[in-house]
Amino acid sequence: MIAIDNVLVSDELVEEKFVCDLTACKGACCVDGDAGAPLDNKELKNIDAVFNKVLPYLDDESKAELEKQGRYVYDKEFGWVTPTINGAVCVYAIKEKSGLVKCGIEQAYLDGKVKWKKPISCHLFPVIVKKSKDGITDYANYRPREDHCKAACTLGKKLQVPVYQFLKEPLIHRFGIDFYEALDATAQYMKEQKKENKV
Repeated sequence: MIAIDNVLVSDELVEEKFVCDLTACKGACCVDGDAGAPLDNKELKNIDAVFNKVLPYLDDESKAELEKQGRYVYDKEFGWVTPTINGAVCVYAIKEKSGLVKCGIEQAYLDGKVKWKKPISCHLFPVIVKKSKDGITDYANYRPREDHCKAACTLGKKLQVPVYQFLKEPLIHRFGIDFYEALDATAQYMKEQKKENKV
């Protein structure tokens, strides 16, 4: 584990390679999970703020579920999450004819309609952040899905992109630039140590 202030980061963020390959997985992380995307309290307000701009991107099935369930729901295990359709695809997902599933909130952001990109839990995937019971420490762990993320792991190895570099933007958004620079410096140090040990 790598300790930076009150964040404990698994070594895998530095050692493993990962680059999303949407052509292979088709956006499976928006479809397959134990619940919808986890949301913090601030993000509930974000959803309320962008909702009317995102709604036109969604199909009738998603709109019907939002009407029935609401903009977010409470899960006993995960807390506040986005609603899902039949326990599968997120209601904020856009389902294309090609089979690709994209985030409707992110598409609205990319089109300049809203200023919030998407929930940080989605943006950080396959890194999952959980708080300690006392609420002081954050644990950041690398948790790719064995089936859906194989292609991303393969592409990451091919391009030689560490997980933390692929997730630079959301890591900075979640923990700040100082955290990311410290993590990068630690990664470079660990890389040099490995080289020296091989000599």
